[in-house]
Amino acid sequence: MNINTKDIIAPENAGTLHGLFCERIKRTPHSLAYMHYDTDKCTWKHLSWYQIGIECNRWISALHKEGLSKGDRIAIWTSNRPEWIMMDQAAQSLGLVVVPIYSNDRAANAAYILKNSGAKVLLIEQEEQWTRLLALPEMLRSLSRVISLNTNAGDRTETCLCDITKWLCESSQAAPDLSVKPDDLATIVYTSGTTGHPKGVMLTHRNILWNAYSSMQNVTVFREDLFLSFLPLSHMLERTIGYYLPVMAGAAVAFARSIPDLPEDLLAIRPTILVSVPRIYERIYSRIRASLGEKSPLAGKIFRLAAKLGWNRHEYLQHRLPWSPAMLFWPVFDRLIAKKIRAGLGGRLRLSVVGGASLCAEIAKIFIGFGVQLLHGYGLTETSPVISVNLLENNHPEGVGVPLQDMEVKIGAKSELLVRGPGLMLGYWNNPEATAKVIDRNGWLHTGDKGELQNGRIHITGRIKEIIVMSNGEKVPPADIESALSMDPLIEQALVMGDGKPYLTALIVLNEDSERQLASDLHIDADDPNLLENRKLQEYVLNKVSSMMNSFPGYAVIRRIAMVHESWTVENGLMTPTLKLKRQSILKHHCEDICTLYD
Repeated sequence: MNINTKDIIAPENAGTLHGLFCERIKRTPHSLAYMHYDTDKCTWKHLSWYQIGIECNRWISALHKEGLSKGDRIAIWTSNRPEWIMMDQAAQSLGLVVVPIYSNDRAANAAYILKNSGAKVLLIEQEEQWTRLLALPEMLRSLSRVISLNTNAGDRTETCLCDITKWLCESSQAAPDLSVKPDDLATIVYTSGTTGHPKGVMLTHRNILWNAYSSMQNVTVFREDLFLSFLPLSHMLERTIGYYLPVMAGAAVAFARSIPDLPEDLLAIRPTILVSVPRIYERIYSRIRASLGEKSPLAGKIFRLAAKLGWNRHEYLQHRLPWSPAMLFWPVFDRLIAKKIRAGLGGRLRLSVVGGASLCAEIAKIFIGFGVQLLHGYGLTETSPVISVNLLENNHPEGVGVPLQDMEVKIGAKSELLVRGPGLMLGYWNNPEATAKVIDRNGWLHTGDKGELQNGRIHITGRIKEIIVMSNGEKVPPADIESALSMDPLIEQALVMGDGKPYLTALIVLNEDSERQLASDLHIDADDPNLLENRKLQEYVLNKVSSMMNSFPGYAVIRRIAMVHESWTVENGLMTPTLKLKRQSILKHHCEDICTLYD
C-alpha cells in the first residue's frame, strides 16, 4: 500500500476555508477524517470526510436560521472535538467571523472577549460555563443565542440558552452560498498575552490558507498521516497546522482526551505527526532524568553515551559530521534506550512540530538523536501563525528554521526581528493604535523578539522587553535561566527576578513526587504544612540551583529562593494557554514572598 500519497489542495482551488473543506470531502469522501473518544462507550469513534460533511450541513442550516449577517461574530468555547470543527465550518460557509475562546479560560476573560468582539452566538461545552458568565451580565449584551453541548442543559429562553439537540435542524440542507471571498475576515483570535487584556488578531481566509500551504512546502504531509490534537484550537498553531493543514493534505486528526491522558492517547492513537509546545518534551525529559536518578550511575552513563552517539549520528546523516566507527554501536543503544522512548510516543511518530515558545537545544538534541524528529518552528498569532520551521533534511535545533516562502525577514533596531508576508494580519480588532505600534508604514511587523539570521536560518536570542536590568547595570535574560532550572527533575517551574535589584532571586515550584522523595532523603516530614519553610530543604534546593548556574556569567547568580506550593497554571491565570508564564501576574500573586527575598 502506498503510504506517501501527496494530495494537497492549493489555496487557489480552495478559495476559502469552507471551500477547502468541501474540496476535501469531494476528493476523499470515504477516508478517515476525525477520531474522538466516546466516554459513554469507552471507545474511539471514527468519522469519514463524507460523514463530517453531512453533520456540518446540519450545523450550517441551524446557524443560518439565527438570522445573522455576513461579518457577524460567533464564539466557540469548547475543548478540541468534532463539534468545534462543525461550528467553525458552518460559520465560515456563511461568511461569519469565528472567535475562539480557550476551553478552560476564566469566565472574566471569556466575557471580555465576548464583549470586545460583539459575538452574537456562543457555543459552550457545559451549562456551568454559562452560569459563570451570568455573573457578568454587562459583558454579554451582544449575545442572542447560547448553545450547550450538554444535552441536559434544557431550554432556557429567558437566558437564550438551549441544548444542541434542540438547536440542530433535522434537515441537512445547506444554506445558500453567500459568496465569501478569500480576503474576507475569517476569524478574530485573541492573543494570550502575558500582560493586560488580550488583543483580537484579525485574520482572513487567504492569510490562513497561505500559511498552511506554505508550511507544507517546508514540511511534507501525506494523506496517510495521523495527527494527535491536544493543543487548544483556540490558538493559531493548532488551528492552522493541526486543523486546516490536515484538511488541505487529506490527513486525519484524532482529538486527545486531555493533557493528563496524553501518554495513554499516544499509545492508543499512535500518531505520525504531533504539533506540540516545548513543555511537553521538557516534562518527558524531566521524568527520564528522575527515573535515571533512581538507577545505578552506570545507567546514567549509558544514557549519556547513547544521547551523544545518537546526536553525532544525526549530524552525520545531515552531512555535518564524518562517519565514526562508534556509530557501529548505535543499533545496541537504539534497542536499549531510543526505541523505548519512541515507543512511549506511539512508535510511529514521523515528525513533531514544536512551537509557541523556545525549546532548549540540549533537550531537542537528545530527542532528535533518539530518532524523534523534532522540528522547532517560530511564529506569532499575528502571522497566521508560522514564520519559519526547521527542515527534516536540514534540522538545526539551535534555531527556528528557515522562513516560509514569500515570508520576508530582516533584523531591525535593537536586533529586533521584523517580518512581512501574505500571512500578516489585517490588524487588531477595533484597536488601530495597537496595530500601528506593531506594523510600521512599510508593512513590517515588529515581533518584539531579538533575533539573528545565520545562513538563511532564524535564531531567536531573546525578548526585547523580557530582560532583567540589575541595579549594577548588568542585563540578564530570565528565560534562559528558567529553562535551565526547569530541566532538573526536582524543579517543576521557576521564575527569576531581580529587575532594579542588586542580585537575582527565584520563585520555585517543586515537582510533587520529587519533593516527597527529597523530604524523605533529608529525614523531613513530607506532610508538614510548613515543609517549604524548612531550612534544611531550602539550603538543599538553593545549593542545587546554584550548581546549575555555572554556565551563566558570574553576575547571574541566584542568591535567594522562595518555594511556593501552588503550580502556575492556565486555570489560576498564571500561565497562558500556550503554557508561557505570565510574569507580571506571578509577581503580583507572590508579592509577599518576593518582598522577603530582598529584606
